[in-house]
Amino acid sequence: MHKKALALLIAFLPVAAQAAELEGAQLSIWWGVPFIGLLLSIALGPLLAPTFWHDHFGKISVAWSLAFVLPCALEFGVPTAAAGVVHAFLAEYFPFIILLTALFVVAGGICLRGHLRGTPAMNTGLLALGTVLASLMGTTGAAMLLIRPVINANENRRHTVHIIVFFIFLVANAGGALTPLGDPPLFLGFLKGVDFSWTFKNIFGQTMFMWGALLVIFYFLDNYYFHAKGEELPPRPEPAQPGVKLHFEGKFNFVLLAIVVLLVLMSGFWKPGISYDIYGTKVALQDLLRDSLLVLVILASLWLTPKAARDGNDFSWGPILEVAKLFAGIFVTIAPVIAMLRAGEHGAFGLVVSAVTGADGQPNNAMYFWATGVLSSFLDNAPTYLVFFNTASGDALELMTKLAATLAAISCGAVFMGANSYIGNAPNLMVKAIAEERGIKMPSFFGYMAWACVVLLPLFAVMTLIFFR
Repeated sequence: MHKKALALLIAFLPVAAQAAELEGAQLSIWWGVPFIGLLLSIALGPLLAPTFWHDHFGKISVAWSLAFVLPCALEFGVPTAAAGVVHAFLAEYFPFIILLTALFVVAGGICLRGHLRGTPAMNTGLLALGTVLASLMGTTGAAMLLIRPVINANENRRHTVHIIVFFIFLVANAGGALTPLGDPPLFLGFLKGVDFSWTFKNIFGQTMFMWGALLVIFYFLDNYYFHAKGEELPPRPEPAQPGVKLHFEGKFNFVLLAIVVLLVLMSGFWKPGISYDIYGTKVALQDLLRDSLLVLVILASLWLTPKAARDGNDFSWGPILEVAKLFAGIFVTIAPVIAMLRAGEHGAFGLVVSAVTGADGQPNNAMYFWATGVLSSFLDNAPTYLVFFNTASGDALELMTKLAATLAAISCGAVFMGANSYIGNAPNLMVKAIAEERGIKMPSFFGYMAWACVVLLPLFAVMTLIFFR
């Protein structure tokens, strides 16, 4: 099925340059069915048919993609359908997945070894470290770097579920709020023209509120479990004993990580004004250079990292392959949804635009925060961010200036509320799977949501009153 789909797309390419864009005002809501169908498949497939989903999620992603591409070709012509697919891959999907893969591979080559004692202070420090690192190396990179050391530090404790849950809240989600490197939604905004430093300058207060509140709550909760529940740790080993001293394996990957950061910065600040028209999609020179060099970074990490370092992290390609296959379908099927949202009140999603718009015609920032956040909880935060980015304006310059408060609400909703469920952000499920492999009985889908409702929703309500009224 994959080969047939690829052949079909290749056949479209020669005529794509003459294609017209989809007119959102002319599309009915039914054109959004493939996108909604794919997202519902992602949400319900692992719950209702886990074995079937694990074996066939790539085929399901292709099937939903074809459910849009083939009718689009019949209705609007092959050139229009092909141009949409080419744009989705060249302008959005490839930059997105290449950066995510670079962070995944580089972080997966850094192994922290040594003895850590899971005291409340140590655990809070590890979560704080991971939270800060998430904005520098991505939530995926920071989560993969630190989840195993956190589990190892607490292997002698009886109550560890809350530690992993807060790890997801902080390291896999809230920690990625300050830079486009941190979380996929913000990188999509960066690709759309949002300045690299914009999020740091405009949602710093909201981020510090979430980080501080969650770390304080975690410390007191972990302290309760540690003392009131009678947790006991084995005696502290002698520093001279083998394997006690903390050290990193695969340290060269820190250099590669710095290169990844520099490449992203380069593509944001260096604007030579040169671009290439590839079947109707303009690809800027700086973006092409960034992605090409990121591929070299991936290859360098795979070649230079000692095998023991990746073995120590139980590194495998499964998580990133799942993300790659699913997001390929998401970026294709979201095209008509974005076109309809861009049409504003004249499009099929006029009610959505009305719901986040006040009576005076101005954006309702509280509604943008909650609408983006609620959908990010279940439909993955990256495409949700993209939907509301385009609903608000779609113009990065306008959103960074005149509508800065609205973009801040969208960014906070996408990043922070991606922690509300296991499917809200890609690292959530990856952390859960690793913890379960190590014998930690993680909460069910709805059990985890109960944790989120008790801990996160009150913080979001307070954030709304402080920042988005």
